[in-house]
Amino acid sequence: MMTKTPIQSRSEAACKTVLKNLERRGFEAYYCEDKAAALAKALELIPVEDVVSWGGSVSIQEIGLLEVMRSGRYKIIDRETAETPEQRTDLLRQALLCDTFLMSSNAISEDGQLVNIDGTGNRVAAMVYGPKSVIVVAGVNKLVKTQADALARARMIAAPINTHRFPQLKTPCIETGLCADCNSPDCICNYILTTRRCKPAGKIKVILVGENLGY
Repeated sequence: MMTKTPIQSRSEAACKTVLKNLERRGFEAYYCEDKAAALAKALELIPVEDVVSWGGSVSIQEIGLLEVMRSGRYKIIDRETAETPEQRTDLLRQALLCDTFLMSSNAISEDGQLVNIDGTGNRVAAMVYGPKSVIVVAGVNKLVKTQADALARARMIAAPINTHRFPQLKTPCIETGLCADCNSPDCICNYILTTRRCKPAGKIKVILVGENLGY
Protein backbone atom coordinates (compact mmCIF):
# COMPACT_ATOMS: atom_id res chain seq x y z
CA MET A 1 0.00 0.00 0.00
CA MET A 2 1.47 3.33 -1.11
CA THR A 3 1.98 6.02 1.53
CA LYS A 4 0.04 9.19 0.76
CA THR A 5 1.95 12.41 0.28
CA PRO A 6 1.12 15.36 2.56
CA ILE A 7 -0.68 17.01 -0.37
CA GLN A 8 -2.79 13.89 -0.97
CA SER A 9 -3.65 13.62 2.72
CA ARG A 10 -4.63 17.29 2.89
CA SER A 11 -6.75 16.99 -0.27
CA GLU A 12 -8.63 13.97 1.06
CA ALA A 13 -9.27 15.62 4.42
CA ALA A 14 -10.49 18.84 2.78
CA CYS A 15 -12.81 16.98 0.42
CA LYS A 16 -14.32 14.92 3.24
CA THR A 17 -15.06 18.07 5.23
CA VAL A 18 -16.85 19.61 2.25
CA LEU A 19 -18.70 16.34 1.54
CA LYS A 20 -20.39 16.47 4.94
CA ASN A 21 -21.54 20.04 4.36
CA LEU A 22 -22.79 19.29 0.84
CA GLU A 23 -24.85 16.40 2.20
CA ARG A 24 -26.22 18.67 4.93
CA ARG A 25 -27.49 20.94 2.14
CA GLY A 26 -29.27 18.16 0.24
CA PHE A 27 -26.63 17.28 -2.34
CA GLU A 28 -25.44 13.74 -2.98
CA ALA A 29 -21.69 13.91 -2.53
CA TYR A 30 -18.84 11.53 -3.26
CA TYR A 31 -15.06 11.58 -2.88
CA CYS A 32 -12.82 10.00 -5.52
CA GLU A 33 -9.07 9.85 -5.12
CA ASP A 34 -8.19 10.32 -8.77
CA LYS A 35 -9.52 10.83 -12.32
CA ALA A 36 -10.07 7.12 -12.99
CA ALA A 37 -12.17 6.71 -9.86
CA ALA A 38 -14.13 9.88 -10.69
CA LEU A 39 -14.93 8.56 -14.17
CA ALA A 40 -16.12 5.25 -12.74
CA LYS A 41 -18.33 7.01 -10.18
CA ALA A 42 -19.84 9.36 -12.78
CA LEU A 43 -20.70 6.44 -15.07
CA GLU A 44 -22.24 4.60 -12.12
CA LEU A 45 -24.57 7.58 -11.61
CA ILE A 46 -25.76 7.76 -15.25
CA PRO A 47 -28.51 5.27 -16.19
CA VAL A 48 -27.69 3.84 -19.62
CA GLU A 49 -31.18 4.73 -20.88
CA ASP A 50 -30.81 8.42 -19.96
CA VAL A 51 -30.48 11.23 -22.49
CA VAL A 52 -27.28 13.03 -21.48
CA SER A 53 -25.93 16.49 -22.19
CA TRP A 54 -23.36 18.81 -20.63
CA GLY A 55 -22.11 22.34 -20.14
CA GLY A 56 -18.69 23.64 -21.08
CA SER A 57 -16.24 21.96 -18.71
CA VAL A 58 -12.55 21.13 -18.87
CA SER A 59 -12.93 18.92 -15.77
CA ILE A 60 -15.33 16.43 -17.37
CA GLN A 61 -13.03 16.27 -20.38
CA GLU A 62 -9.97 15.61 -18.21
CA ILE A 63 -11.51 12.57 -16.48
CA GLY A 64 -12.51 11.10 -19.88
CA LEU A 65 -16.25 11.46 -19.36
CA LEU A 66 -17.02 13.21 -22.65
CA GLU A 67 -15.08 10.58 -24.58
CA VAL A 68 -17.28 7.86 -23.11
CA MET A 69 -20.46 9.88 -23.73
CA ARG A 70 -19.48 10.22 -27.41
CA SER A 71 -18.59 6.53 -27.78
CA GLY A 72 -22.04 5.57 -29.06
CA ARG A 73 -23.15 3.83 -25.87
CA TYR A 74 -25.30 6.74 -24.70
CA LYS A 75 -28.07 8.93 -26.11
CA ILE A 76 -26.60 12.42 -26.07
CA ILE A 77 -27.36 16.00 -27.00
CA ASP A 78 -24.02 17.38 -28.20
CA ARG A 79 -23.92 21.03 -29.25
CA GLU A 80 -20.64 20.42 -31.09
CA THR A 81 -22.57 18.50 -33.76
CA ALA A 82 -24.37 21.70 -34.82
CA GLU A 83 -23.64 22.95 -38.32
CA THR A 84 -25.06 26.46 -37.83
CA PRO A 85 -25.37 28.90 -34.92
CA GLU A 86 -29.12 28.38 -35.01
CA GLN A 87 -28.73 24.61 -34.64
CA ARG A 88 -26.31 25.13 -31.76
CA THR A 89 -28.81 27.35 -29.95
CA ASP A 90 -31.54 24.75 -30.49
CA LEU A 91 -29.34 21.99 -29.05
CA LEU A 92 -28.53 24.14 -26.02
CA ARG A 93 -32.26 24.55 -25.41
CA GLN A 94 -32.91 20.82 -25.85
CA ALA A 95 -30.20 20.07 -23.29
CA LEU A 96 -32.23 21.82 -20.60
CA LEU A 97 -34.70 18.92 -20.70
CA CYS A 98 -32.20 16.05 -20.80
CA ASP A 99 -32.24 13.34 -18.13
CA THR A 100 -28.66 13.80 -16.88
CA PHE A 101 -26.64 17.00 -17.24
CA LEU A 102 -22.86 16.98 -16.72
CA MET A 103 -20.79 19.97 -15.56
CA SER A 104 -18.19 21.20 -13.12
CA SER A 105 -18.26 24.10 -10.66
CA ASN A 106 -16.11 27.20 -10.69
CA ALA A 107 -15.80 27.07 -6.91
CA ILE A 108 -17.15 25.26 -3.86
CA SER A 109 -17.03 26.75 -0.37
CA GLU A 110 -16.14 24.76 2.72
CA ASP A 111 -19.72 25.03 3.98
CA GLY A 112 -21.07 23.33 0.83
CA GLN A 113 -22.15 26.14 -1.52
CA LEU A 114 -21.46 26.02 -5.26
CA VAL A 115 -20.66 29.18 -7.26
CA ASN A 116 -20.79 29.24 -11.06
CA ILE A 117 -20.42 31.94 -13.70
CA ASP A 118 -21.75 31.68 -17.26
CA GLY A 119 -21.55 33.67 -20.43
CA THR A 120 -24.74 32.36 -22.07
CA GLY A 121 -26.44 30.94 -18.98
CA ASN A 122 -27.13 27.44 -20.30
CA ARG A 123 -24.96 25.73 -17.69
CA VAL A 124 -26.37 27.54 -14.65
CA ALA A 125 -29.90 27.23 -16.06
CA ALA A 126 -29.55 23.44 -16.18
CA MET A 127 -28.30 23.35 -12.61
CA VAL A 128 -31.32 25.31 -11.40
CA TYR A 129 -34.12 23.51 -13.25
CA GLY A 130 -34.86 21.10 -16.10
CA PRO A 131 -32.67 17.97 -16.09
CA LYS A 132 -33.72 15.17 -13.75
CA SER A 133 -30.16 14.76 -12.52
CA VAL A 134 -27.08 17.02 -12.51
CA ILE A 135 -23.59 15.59 -11.99
CA VAL A 136 -20.88 18.04 -10.92
CA VAL A 137 -17.25 16.90 -11.17
CA ALA A 138 -14.82 19.18 -9.32
CA GLY A 139 -11.15 18.92 -8.44
CA VAL A 140 -9.72 19.81 -5.05
CA ASN A 141 -8.40 23.05 -6.56
CA LYS A 142 -12.00 24.37 -6.65
CA LEU A 143 -12.38 24.25 -2.86
CA VAL A 144 -12.23 27.54 -0.93
CA LYS A 145 -13.08 28.72 2.57
CA THR A 146 -16.20 30.90 2.20
CA GLN A 147 -18.94 31.75 -0.28
CA ALA A 148 -17.25 35.13 -0.79
CA ASP A 149 -14.00 33.31 -1.58
CA ALA A 150 -15.91 31.12 -4.03
CA LEU A 151 -17.26 34.15 -5.87
CA ALA A 152 -13.81 35.71 -5.92
CA ARG A 153 -12.30 32.51 -7.32
CA ALA A 154 -14.93 32.32 -10.05
CA ARG A 155 -14.46 35.97 -11.04
CA MET A 156 -10.72 36.41 -10.54
CA ILE A 157 -9.32 32.99 -11.50
CA ALA A 158 -11.73 30.82 -13.45
CA ALA A 159 -13.26 33.46 -15.73
CA PRO A 160 -10.02 35.12 -16.92
CA ILE A 161 -8.51 31.70 -17.67
CA ASN A 162 -11.64 30.51 -19.47
CA THR A 163 -11.65 33.53 -21.78
CA HIS A 164 -8.38 32.25 -23.23
CA ARG A 165 -10.22 29.17 -24.48
CA PHE A 166 -12.03 31.53 -26.86
CA PRO A 167 -9.41 33.74 -28.56
CA GLN A 168 -12.08 35.50 -30.61
CA LEU A 169 -13.34 37.25 -27.48
CA LYS A 170 -12.36 40.84 -26.76
CA THR A 171 -12.35 41.48 -23.02
CA PRO A 172 -9.94 43.28 -20.67
CA CYS A 173 -9.01 39.99 -18.97
CA ILE A 174 -7.80 38.58 -22.31
CA GLU A 175 -5.19 41.36 -22.31
CA THR A 176 -4.28 41.53 -18.61
CA GLY A 177 -5.26 38.14 -17.19
CA LEU A 178 -7.14 39.97 -14.44
CA CYS A 179 -10.84 40.65 -13.93
CA ALA A 180 -11.74 44.28 -14.70
CA ASP A 181 -15.41 43.93 -13.72
CA CYS A 182 -16.08 44.77 -17.35
CA ASN A 183 -19.28 45.45 -19.23
CA SER A 184 -17.85 44.19 -22.51
CA PRO A 185 -20.20 42.68 -25.14
CA ASP A 186 -17.95 39.59 -25.03
CA CYS A 187 -18.03 39.31 -21.21
CA ILE A 188 -18.43 35.72 -20.01
CA CYS A 189 -19.46 36.79 -16.47
CA ASN A 190 -23.09 37.50 -17.34
CA TYR A 191 -24.88 35.03 -15.06
CA ILE A 192 -23.63 34.31 -11.55
CA LEU A 193 -25.29 31.52 -9.56
CA THR A 194 -24.82 30.47 -5.94
CA THR A 195 -26.40 27.09 -5.24
CA ARG A 196 -26.76 27.04 -1.46
CA ARG A 197 -29.12 24.05 -1.26
CA CYS A 198 -30.16 21.21 -3.56
CA LYS A 199 -33.91 20.87 -4.08
CA PRO A 200 -35.19 18.29 -4.55
CA ALA A 201 -32.61 16.60 -2.38
CA GLY A 202 -30.24 14.41 -4.34
CA LYS A 203 -30.90 15.95 -7.76
CA ILE A 204 -27.38 17.41 -7.84
CA LYS A 205 -24.59 14.89 -7.36
CA VAL A 206 -21.17 16.33 -6.57
CA ILE A 207 -18.05 14.25 -7.21
CA LEU A 208 -15.03 15.77 -5.46
CA VAL A 209 -11.72 14.56 -6.84
CA GLY A 210 -8.45 14.56 -4.90
CA GLU A 211 -6.57 16.01 -7.89
CA ASN A 212 -6.56 19.38 -9.62
CA LEU A 213 -9.07 19.51 -12.49
CA GLY A 214 -9.96 22.34 -14.85
CA TYR A 215 -9.71 25.98 -13.88
